[in-house]
Amino acid sequence: MNIFNDSSRVWIYQSNRELTAGETLELEQKLNQFTIEWTAHDNLLKAHSEVKYNRFIILMVDEAQHNASGCSIDKSVRLMKEIEQLFKINLFDRFNIAFRSEHKVESVSREEFEELLKNKTVGLETIVFNNLVSTKKEFETKWEIALKDSWHNQVFASALEL
Repeated sequence: MNIFNDSSRVWIYQSNRELTAGETLELEQKLNQFTIEWTAHDNLLKAHSEVKYNRFIILMVDEAQHNASGCSIDKSVRLMKEIEQLFKINLFDRFNIAFRSEHKVESVSREEFEELLKNKTVGLETIVFNNLVSTKKEFETKWEIALKDSWHNQVFASALEL
């Protein structure tokens, strides 16, 4: 990933559950095959994929070489939908909130997260995952971030005030 430009585009898909080690291995093989063959207008993309914490799928394209086009992005979305079916997971629930609890990553619904805030189980210093980052630089610096520094702070402000 170090050979990718800081402005490389990033897409993050979060599973609603932790994948097993076997599922992660199978998924990584599927993603690697996809990124090797991923094209935009018949041009191979300089692409990278990885699975983090058995839960997050990271796709990256260095657009210094070729831009990801609408068609190439559609190909990646189709792949994610196939992955959902194959592993019986949800990758498109944007209100599935992931955070660090002790030394593991958990995810809960928006309502459950609000309850955890109200109960003070999670707070401003809790590390949350900002899946809205769009570049390699943002991924490296703003993906795993304290709740107080993320968009979560604004969305869940009323639950934090209690």
